[in-house]
Amino acid sequence: MPTWLRTHRPFARVPERAWRAIAGNSPPTAPIGLRAQPSRMDDLTAHAALELALRIGESMLSVGAPAADVTATVLRVAAAYGLTSCQVDITFTSITVSYDREDAVPLTAVRIVRTSRTDYTRLQGISDLARTVAAGGLDVEEAHRRLDRVVSAPATYRRAVNALGWAGVAGCFGLVLGGGWLEALLAALTTALIEQVLRALGRHSLPPFFQQVAGAALATGVAVLLLAWDVDVRTSLVVAAGIVVLLAGLSLVSAAQDAISGFPVTAAARAFEVVTLTAGIVVGIAGVLDLAQRAGLPLTVVDTSSSPVPFAVALAASAGIAGFWSLACHSRPRSVVLAAGAGALAWTTFWATADVGAGPALASGVAAVVLGFSGEVLTDRLRVPTQVIAVCGIVPLLPGLAIYHGLFAIVVDADIEGGLTALVGAAAVGLALAAGVTLGEYLGRPVSGARDRYDERVRRRAMTTE
Repeated sequence: MPTWLRTHRPFARVPERAWRAIAGNSPPTAPIGLRAQPSRMDDLTAHAALELALRIGESMLSVGAPAADVTATVLRVAAAYGLTSCQVDITFTSITVSYDREDAVPLTAVRIVRTSRTDYTRLQGISDLARTVAAGGLDVEEAHRRLDRVVSAPATYRRAVNALGWAGVAGCFGLVLGGGWLEALLAALTTALIEQVLRALGRHSLPPFFQQVAGAALATGVAVLLLAWDVDVRTSLVVAAGIVVLLAGLSLVSAAQDAISGFPVTAAARAFEVVTLTAGIVVGIAGVLDLAQRAGLPLTVVDTSSSPVPFAVALAASAGIAGFWSLACHSRPRSVVLAAGAGALAWTTFWATADVGAGPALASGVAAVVLGFSGEVLTDRLRVPTQVIAVCGIVPLLPGLAIYHGLFAIVVDADIEGGLTALVGAAAVGLALAAGVTLGEYLGRPVSGARDRYDERVRRRAMTTE
């Protein structure tokens, strides 16, 4: 019996046998304040191994890997070289790794994530290197040299191909929203122009907020010109499809996924980025609309009465959205085909679930579960990043347009109630997509058998804070 209980007067006479019947006999469910392990390597080797793990983590964050996968990979790489007492902390713009040693001062290193551009080919190369390191037999210096080759490799495609990807995403979104081939073509051309303008602005280091303002103003300006020239198109769909590529719907899903996985600081930063970038879009649209109204050209950008889309058209367009999105994110041709199939699977699941009466959030969540499960089971066998199936596949279901509707209604139309309703609906869809992908990966883990104790350690973070 514990001393504190034996000396406490009300419990002084509690029989020893009764206490043993109710006392716990297992360790805590989560490790608390564990002691450091003895170090079995010299400082030079420990520094090199720690730097390799940190570089791999920084590179993965820079090319679009989720925080949970980055943390597990860093722990796995560090353990491969004997650094078994590491702590990893990730924020939106930095990564910290600390190696705690019993017989020496802890080693701690920090790297800043300076760029953030989704590149699935580079992510696959980094993941393959990390897998080779974890398997053993790769010297630290050789691993550093291989990582140098991966991160410094030329881009997968030329800039024209990348612009074609974004234009394809906008054109297919125009079809999904109920437009015809002319609206889809105009949306694609407008987005290609926006992409070139944003690339030029980025070379001059213009902050992303103002880039969003410029892109949204350009999309709305094209619609104003079409209206002024009496072109027989639904200009609202041209604008909506053109700026949906600018919307931060995917960041909303990533924020919710990080929050579910136990990374609330990163999730909060992503969510704030969503608000900031989307507000930039609304500012750009509102400015052009004000000029159009002063010129006597009233333009309704938000058109909620979209016409029904045939299932075959929506299916093909959804596959195109996912495929073009992966192409814009520098996926190899084989991965582009897989992403297109994932987009078609997501839309089919969404349509089937909605057809039985489910709402948008529930239908999106079910589709995300299917994609998360498929990504967990297939990507390790197919040697492609999980995001190619799980992330690219849910792009056709992103709530970016709903976010745009809500903020536009609040800022321009002064419709607070309608705007808040749209924003709540968008948040529900985003959370459902993130939760569905996470749940699908969890359900697929026993089937794939690819997860190890480091993944499980990271997943247990969901019960704690960052």
